[in-house]
Amino acid sequence: MTTESASTIAPSLQREVAELIVQALGLEVAPEQINPDDPLYGDGLGLDSIDVLEIALVVSKRYGLQLRADNDENHRIFSSLRSLTDYISAHKAS
Repeated sequence: MTTESASTIAPSLQREVAELIVQALGLEVAPEQINPDDPLYGDGLGLDSIDVLEIALVVSKRYGLQLRADNDENHRIFSSLRSLTDYISAHKAS
């Protein structure tokens, strides 16, 4: 994949993942209001560990990923919308 195609895919994937998060958790925020760099936990979007488990489940189903609760990378993967989108882009099933 070229850098150009990656940069055009990322915004649409970010929008799609933001919509998935809002839908899965029933959040009262518009997907476009989620800043890609704000934390998903705590002060950012305000998610807790149960919310993140829910997101992991829907992301796994939608994109064919294997997200495991015991993965040491989870804190980094779910740190922001951008990091989650980057992970999905790099690991999703074709």
